[in-house]
Parts: sequence; structure tokens; C-alpha cells
Amino acid sequence: MPEQLGTAVINLDIEGPTISRHLYGHFAEHLGRCIYGGFWVGEDSPVPNEGGIRLDIVEALRALDIPNLRWPGGCFADEYHWKDGIGPRERRPRMVNTHWGNVEENNHFGTHEFMALCELLGADPYISGNVGSGTVQEMSEWVEYLTRSGDSPMVRQRKENGREEPWRVPFWGLGNETWGCGGNMRAEHYADLARQYATYCRDHGDNKLYRIAAGAADGDYAWTETLMKQISCFGCEATPKNFFQGVSFHYYTIAGTWEDKGSATEFSTEDYYRTLVSAQRVDRLISGHSAVMDCYDPEKKVGLVLDEWGTWWNVEPGTNPGFLHQQNALRDALVASLHFDIFHKHADRLFMANIAQTVNVLQAMVLTDEQERLILTPTYHVFEMNKRHQDAASLAVHLRAEGARRTVGDTELRTLSASASVRDDTVLISLTNLDAEDPATLTLDLRGRSIGEPTARVLTADRTNAHNTGDAPDTVAPRPFTGVEPVANGLRVSLPPHSFVTIEAPLV
Repeated sequence: MPEQLGTAVINLDIEGPTISRHLYGHFAEHLGRCIYGGFWVGEDSPVPNEGGIRLDIVEALRALDIPNLRWPGGCFADEYHWKDGIGPRERRPRMVNTHWGNVEENNHFGTHEFMALCELLGADPYISGNVGSGTVQEMSEWVEYLTRSGDSPMVRQRKENGREEPWRVPFWGLGNETWGCGGNMRAEHYADLARQYATYCRDHGDNKLYRIAAGAADGDYAWTETLMKQISCFGCEATPKNFFQGVSFHYYTIAGTWEDKGSATEFSTEDYYRTLVSAQRVDRLISGHSAVMDCYDPEKKVGLVLDEWGTWWNVEPGTNPGFLHQQNALRDALVASLHFDIFHKHADRLFMANIAQTVNVLQAMVLTDEQERLILTPTYHVFEMNKRHQDAASLAVHLRAEGARRTVGDTELRTLSASASVRDDTVLISLTNLDAEDPATLTLDLRGRSIGEPTARVLTADRTNAHNTGDAPDTVAPRPFTGVEPVANGLRVSLPPHSFVTIEAPLV
């Protein structure tokens, strides 16, 4: 096929909704080697650590300006009882992690360790509470333990365990996947529980909880509507009741079936395109959930939260199937860049998104190997290259590129994707060429303001399945990009095949 040509019109002086920094959120579950052997190595480990928390992982994530971290699950959250994870570690009771590998959990990483991790990261804690097997009292007391000052039974217990002052915990999940591993509930039953649990998750002092109701799988818009009916009425203009402030949903990108999802690194060009079609579907899902919410909340007071997203492949050969350990290739990075363009487009409703998961599990930011080496994945680099979009004003990108399309089965894949934002008088433009074989030339028609000297970086490799290892950690890594040239009223960009490019420029 010939090189694809297109034009993107961006009005630099017309700012749209703010891109919440929390769209760049993360997720850490007691699953495989995400916590143990990932974040947590223990205080006696030869790996440099602070209080048992691995410091090179902290340093890597701080470089992303990580905004929040969701914990302890996932499915694990609804069998986790937080009081088993406080006090002296040698006295903490053990449990069996029935969801992930049927392994024994020693509870050495608990509430205090998680909060210490968030403080090291500079990230807001997002705690997922136990609705599936827990009680209202248990969740209420966890909030009190974490966030209340002064004197109370939970405050005294916290102080006995070494923490005098309360923590700031802004985000609180009212269960997880309650339609499945979180209790196999009907939407109507869970909706009543969400109101009940939210009532007893109280604001203590100046800590104001952003309560997130456990929402739908994929395109189950009826689940979202059932939740919205609990806080508002169809078509009315009343302010939604303040039971919960967010509604979540989950969506994973796969190329095969749930029974055989395919390999993370051994895949065909056809598999590659099917993956991107699957990733592109998140746009329709966000639009669908947003449309339902608009009927009950036209002023968009309630946030939509995609607190699990990412690619899901078959586990790496020879690893525990319950540990969900997979490699991370350039294909995964392009799935991430496409997602972020879509997230930015929906910045008026989408408030938070959490990649699954941060370390050693699914579409991870970082991997650790047997030699305790830290490997930054291609997906990590997309987060880093995009970080200036956090809390920036979105800019609409009007993309005209009719030739930049591929027919994949009975679906059409748009092979050019873009988004832009402005912050501190600097514009950041993100561009993705999803075409596996052909380059694309894109003219950026920049209107309303002038730009200074641009700087650009590119993330690509010779193959879509290229990935990083301990022996070759920079196979897929950002590099300076020279394929940008000034033209009248903008820039011309020559995008290599299967590449992600960011362009940053001051506004003058």
C-alpha cells in the first residue's frame, strides 16, 4: 500500500475539558509477583528497599508522575480482611489466595505497607473494599482506621501499630466485579448494597471520600443504569444523591478467546490487527456508559471510572497459570497509546483509569526477572511520554485521513490516532500510526496560536512483537525523532509504521 496522507486540525486557542491526571492510574493486586517479588521484597532483601518496598520500582514509577494506585484487588479484594494485615508481621494470620494460584498469603504486605508505598510514590491511595465476603462494619472501620484523627477505637489501634496521624485516602471502591468474582450478584441487589456500604464509609475530618460503585463488565449498560437510578432520576435536573461519586467498568483487550487469548510475543499480523480492533472498542464502550449516565446526570457530576484495562494474553510458558505473568511488546504499547487518545476524547466524563497491572502481571509497567533486574516495558514508555497530558486542557483533534484505514474481518480499523493538550503554555501532541507495514505522513494544521521550536520522540522497533528483557532492556525505548518539519501554519510529521510519536512545543 502507498504511504498514507492525512491532516489533523488543532485549534490551540480553544481548550476543552481538563484531562484528569487519574486517567494515568495504576493497579496492584495480590496476584502472582505483583506484590511479593514485585513491590515488596522484605526488609532483609539484598535488593535496595525502604521498609521492604523495592526502591528501583518506586523510582521508575515516580518518573511517570504516578497519580494513584488501586489495591488490594481485583478479585482478591473481596476475600481480603484488612485486620489480618495490620500489627506485627509475625503475628498476622495466613490465608489462601483462592483466586490467583491457590497460594498461601502471609499478609506481610498490608495496610501500613501499602500506605507507605503510596507515600514513597507520591500517589493517591485507591482502596477497594470487601463487599463480597466482608461486612459493612468491617469496611466502615477500615475507613475510620485510615482517616480519622483524635480518639476512637480504630484510631487507638492505628496508633498502637505505629501510625499517629491519619492518612489521606481520597478514593474508595465499594467492592469489585460484584457481577462475578465479587459475589455473582444481580445489579439490583448490588445497587442496594452500594447505597448501604457508601453510607457507612464516612468522611472523617477533612478527608473526603470519592466512593466508586463497582460497575459493569464491558458493555453492560443496564448495570450502569441500575446504579444511576440509585442516585438520580431519568431526565431530571436534580443533583445526584451523594451515595457514590463514581461508577466503574472493566474492559480488557484480547485478540483470541478467553480460553485461548494468544501469545504476548508470538503473533501474526492478522492477530496484531485484531488486537487493535479490540482495543478500539473501548471508545464505543465509554460512549455507551457515558450516554446512560448523561440521562441521569446531565451535568456530569458523577465520574466514569475504568479501573481495570489493558491487554490479556496467555501466560508465559513455564509460569504458574494463576500468576498471569506475560511479556509486554510494542503491540501492547500501541494499545496503550490508542487507549489514551480515546481517554482524552472523553475527558468530560471519564475521571479515572487504572492499567492492569503495575508490576509483573498482565500489561505491566515493569517486570523483574530471576536476577532481580528491573525491566521497563514498552507500555511504561507510553505512560512516560504522555505524562504531560495529566491535568492539562484537552484540545480537539480533527483528523482527516480517509486512506488510513484497514479492514479487519467485518470491522474497520482507523490506523491513525491522535490527541493533544495544553498545559503551562506548552502543547503536547500524541500521534500513533497503527499500520503494521506502511508509514504515514500527517500534516498538523495548528490554528489560533503560534508554536516555538518543537521537540519530538518516537517509540517503535523493527517488529511489532519486539520487547525488552534483562539482557536487552532498550530494544523498545523512546528515541529522539527527526521526522518533523515546519510547514505553513503547522508541522508535517512522517510517522514510521507501528510507531508512537510525541511532539512538544511552547506556545508563543
